[in-house]
Amino acid sequence: MLPHAQSMTSPLQSIFSPKLPISHSKPIFNYKPRFDPPKSLLLQPLRCSVSLAPEQTHLQSNVTTKSNKPSPAEISRTIMELSSVGTFSTTAQDNWPLAVGVRFAVDPEGTPIVCLSASHHHFANDKRSSLNVQLEQSGLRTTQCTIQGSLHRPDDEILLKKIKSLWAKRFGEKADNEFIHILDVQRVLQMDNFMEDGVWVSSSDYGLANADPLKDSAERLVHEINTNNMEDVLRFCNVFVDSDVQVSEAKMVWVDRLGFDIHLYSPQNDVFEVRIPFPREVTDEKGAKSSFNGMSQTAWEVEKNYHTLEFEKVKQLKKIASKVQ
Repeated sequence: MLPHAQSMTSPLQSIFSPKLPISHSKPIFNYKPRFDPPKSLLLQPLRCSVSLAPEQTHLQSNVTTKSNKPSPAEISRTIMELSSVGTFSTTAQDNWPLAVGVRFAVDPEGTPIVCLSASHHHFANDKRSSLNVQLEQSGLRTTQCTIQGSLHRPDDEILLKKIKSLWAKRFGEKADNEFIHILDVQRVLQMDNFMEDGVWVSSSDYGLANADPLKDSAERLVHEINTNNMEDVLRFCNVFVDSDVQVSEAKMVWVDRLGFDIHLYSPQNDVFEVRIPFPREVTDEKGAKSSFNGMSQTAWEVEKNYHTLEFEKVKQLKKIASKVQ
């Protein structure tokens, strides 16, 4: 729960611009609140009610629906563009499954280009292969995708030239023609974290999707907010989430064009994940900062009873773990 001593602070302190000298408040993104809050208004203990998502026991198909979260296809494309190392798996000549760590690049459609080095001589003639790629998000969650497809070596000189250019841009070195392989995507399995169910993505959905526009700034934004504005992450949970669970700690996990994910920690050492959407989709880092500004100001005014609740609170939390004491 938030200490009463901290209840008089205002929205998020600026982490992207110089601080402004103001009384009673430290806005996060260079915003001065309209009011000087009466000292009688104290923040009530933070409580979040939880509506647990039903456990899923089977993989889901990738059905396109309106959501406040990027599609599994978009998440997979984001993972592939932010990563350069994965685990390549196929069948060895003795019919045992064999997995090796590889570096990879992706073309504009997200097709993986791998250099297998001398290790590919151990593989059988079966071209069916998979590439598992994991993306650690803020040290709190590891989202991943596994691409299944058919492996082959490019024989077109123009295509090979383009591939070598992609490789040089990604790693700053030349790729050996003998070891370059293409993994033609057949389908993709996307998982939000370890021990969670996955969602199958078709090759067409994967190829048509785009990586998230905040992919290159998401980790930095989350780190700065978790480092400098922990109280305000708790305020987001208090105002935007409808819940009965006491929250002792909250950390932002990731941010994308549609919103952000937060992990909530209860005094009983349970860990929950909640998704808080932006008021509107953002297309770049500037838009994300602007949305954080507006949401932090709204949260502060609602908390101080200066602003009525004119939005629907998030009602669904997902229990993901129990912390070891």
